[in-house]
Amino acid sequence: MSEQYDAVVIGSGEGGKFLAWDLAKAGQRVAVVERRWIGGSCPNTNCLPSKNEIWSAEIAHLARNAGRYGVETGPVRVDMRRVVERKRAMVAGLVDMHLDKYRDSGAELVMGSARFTGPKTVAVALNAGGERVLTADTIVLNLGTRPAVPGVPGLREAEPLTNIEALELDALPDHLIVLGGGYVGLELAQAYRRFGSAVTVIERGDRIAGREDPDVADELARLLAAEGITLLTGTEVVRVRGRSGDAVEVAVRSGEGEGVVAGSHILVAAGRTPNTDGIGLDRAGVAVTERGTIQVDDRLATTAPGVWAIGECAGSPAFTHASADDYRVVRDALRGGPRSTAGRLMPYCLFTDPPLARVGASETEARAGGAEIRVARLPMRAVLRTRTTGLTDGFMKAVIGPDDRILGFAMLGTDAGEVMAAVQVAMLAGLPYTALRDAILAHPTTAEGLNALFAAVPPR
Repeated sequence: MSEQYDAVVIGSGEGGKFLAWDLAKAGQRVAVVERRWIGGSCPNTNCLPSKNEIWSAEIAHLARNAGRYGVETGPVRVDMRRVVERKRAMVAGLVDMHLDKYRDSGAELVMGSARFTGPKTVAVALNAGGERVLTADTIVLNLGTRPAVPGVPGLREAEPLTNIEALELDALPDHLIVLGGGYVGLELAQAYRRFGSAVTVIERGDRIAGREDPDVADELARLLAAEGITLLTGTEVVRVRGRSGDAVEVAVRSGEGEGVVAGSHILVAAGRTPNTDGIGLDRAGVAVTERGTIQVDDRLATTAPGVWAIGECAGSPAFTHASADDYRVVRDALRGGPRSTAGRLMPYCLFTDPPLARVGASETEARAGGAEIRVARLPMRAVLRTRTTGLTDGFMKAVIGPDDRILGFAMLGTDAGEVMAAVQVAMLAGLPYTALRDAILAHPTTAEGLNALFAAVPPR
């Protein structure tokens, strides 16, 4: 027999769990179906665990370079078992926090795998055995994505690491080969280099961080190479032999010819695949795009009445904060509010050291759009705060429109994410760049560099 709910959320990731808690606190009967990761991938396998281990790697890096600051440390050794234990302890605490949230809100957490059997009807194969059938007038799909493994001959047989397995390694790879020069690949490449592994990054595109302006990507590449990371760009992986964890050989092809990269482990960081297959979306009347994401409008409504989608599975940007805003969009849509995904100003950060942060249009995007723009750039060494810390690498850059509004901001440098937030607020408020140019900003902070950056905007 089916059980009737007011709302059923499939997947307990960021947007879905917040919506479930919100609806349950409002008195609705709500169930959240989750296959494995309570709270979604962010607190379990992706955002927070990776930043946890990246921070351990940064501590190792600081310890090795303590002599620059007049501090003697002696030899530095990384115990990967303790690194992983620290990360696992954090994850366990986050899971407990989520369970408390479910209890406090009244939303029911159902552990199992869901599939549609018809419109607004979901069968759940319970992890503990048995099955439940749930029906609801409102169903929210918060399905997430999984790491994509390209169809390179021999790659699957090599049993490569994804970000999930890489964050569980309790022994240091001798030589980690990373396939992909995007966010995940670069963050983990630098972390494992700082832990002590040899690292090679293989990127098919002409540059790492391919969505960034050439000057940003080139500076990031220079900094990573200076740490001893080998970057092979414009390079295609032809085949893979061996087994990750033992020994692997990656045959590659580039404009310079063919070659082989030998290593101990291989990490695939080549994009994500939506978890939209195998749950019977067609039975519910939910259409998907050619990319496999769920087809939605700007209020995240699917093609099936009463069914909504949130997060990466809906084609939203692959960030936890994007999913959190998706929650607000669906919440307001259910209440008849006007909020939508149209025109969202979406920030993002790459947590390398130094970090990269950007919001709004890049210089490349702005010029392609035909806008009359001005570009200001400031090296981080010109920010006096960096003279006190010695963290002078990188630069900040702003793109200014013809009406003096800020079209975009990028920063590769210490505290980039925090500084970006200040610029984002100015952009949301529609302030002219002169507001930040003339603002009284505390000295000596990294954000104080915004005075000098916007003072460097060329005249019309």
